[in-house]
Amino acid sequence: MTTPQQPPGGYRQAPGYGAPHGTPQPGPPVGYPPSAAAAGPAPYGQQPHPGGPAPYGQQPHPAGQAPYGQPGPYGMPQQAPQFGYGGGPGMPPPIPPKRNKAGAIIAVVAGVLVIGTLAGAGVFRGGGSSSGGSDSGPRYRITVPQTLAGGEYKLAKDISEQAGRAVPHDGANEHNVKTAGGQYSSGTKSLVMLGLYGVIDDPETTVEHTIRGMTRDGKTEVAVTDKEFTPSGGGGSLTCGVDERTEMGQKVTLPFCVWADSSTSGSVAQTDASELSKDPYSVDLQEFADKVGKIRSEVRKPLG
Repeated sequence: MTTPQQPPGGYRQAPGYGAPHGTPQPGPPVGYPPSAAAAGPAPYGQQPHPGGPAPYGQQPHPAGQAPYGQPGPYGMPQQAPQFGYGGGPGMPPPIPPKRNKAGAIIAVVAGVLVIGTLAGAGVFRGGGSSSGGSDSGPRYRITVPQTLAGGEYKLAKDISEQAGRAVPHDGANEHNVKTAGGQYSSGTKSLVMLGLYGVIDDPETTVEHTIRGMTRDGKTEVAVTDKEFTPSGGGGSLTCGVDERTEMGQKVTLPFCVWADSSTSGSVAQTDASELSKDPYSVDLQEFADKVGKIRSEVRKPLG
């Protein structure tokens, strides 16, 4: 009696082998050891069928490379890879990556400062021009350097133009106003600086209305009441505090400092993606005021 020749790899050809995909097959290939199916995949790098076609339903893959997912009997993946897998009949849909909220939140922070600047410019008090102002005229302007705080923060986006479209040129307390600002980053920290320059009748009123304006959007609340700090580098006092904003279901801790003089007003706020919901009372406002004092000296430049 002649023994039928077996295909390479020690497997006999099962009935219907090679039929179109989807044709039902009666059980595992003849000669497939039952214990092997229970034991799972072959050792790493071992090729169970060199030189010949793979058993029915198995997708060939390069030598030594395991298929995506944990292989089960016949090498079929038990689950799709987490990313980049298009799915298919009977397979789970692709799993989208988690959305990083930090980028969207820092844009909102810029909006909060714009709202505060609007308040400082008298918009929430009705606005309107007046003939007031400093007798000596404006002495400073606000600039947008490429770096801040001695190079710690790098400019990511200049927001002067978009802020300028929102902030009026004249208000009840500020006149002939121009706006300048930028978004900056340093590792996981994001910082927004926004300033205006022109003629300011009463700097204290500008500071007060700027800070109050930050909480007028209905999403931002006072967490640590503002008070005055003297930066270690000098240059006049800053008014600093901590707000807490809810954005996309996320609590965001927002330390800020504000200043104003007869020709400039500035606001600086910061978030940290590594601790967005940091305890507001754990923020070292003196340390932040020292940093903002340095930033003020970098962005406020004499006119002419």
